[in-house]
Amino acid sequence: MKKILLPTIAVLALAACEDPYNRSGVGFTGIDGEPRSISDVPGAVGVLPPATNVPAELAVLPAIQVTTDATDPEKVARVAIDNGGRSDTNAVVLTGSDTNMFLSTVAVNGTLFGVLQTENSSTKVDNSVGARFGQNAEQFTGCLPAGDVYRKGSSQRSSGFAVALNCS
Repeated sequence: MKKILLPTIAVLALAACEDPYNRSGVGFTGIDGEPRSISDVPGAVGVLPPATNVPAELAVLPAIQVTTDATDPEKVARVAIDNGGRSDTNAVVLTGSDTNMFLSTVAVNGTLFGVLQTENSSTKVDNSVGARFGQNAEQFTGCLPAGDVYRKGSSQRSSGFAVALNCS
């Protein structure tokens, strides 16, 4: 009897210390390490997403449709850069430390390109921006890069970059 009674009293005593209506979260829990909280309103979200979600913002914008007679991948990418969006109605504005960049999707002859470019063609950025765009295309667009990154500019500085995307 002592074997059952003593653990039962200990469990009940510890349970009496906890407020059953205390709905505050405990911080980072779970296997995936995501912050968790409990919502007082049924159906409400307990975890809020970040304020900006570039792939979601880009997915809302329709891809700009363009056709060309060019078949060379570099020339097709150049057409994509030339027709990429440069306003908040057809591109996502990415604010940088010294210049704003515009991210849009352009479908040239049925091939979808992610296009990153400056506000106007006279403003140029270092080509390392294009290399980082190609490496992180999936984070920016939600699609895998399907080829090389092409640029519009010189060997040092460019005004636009394009990479073919595989969204399937």
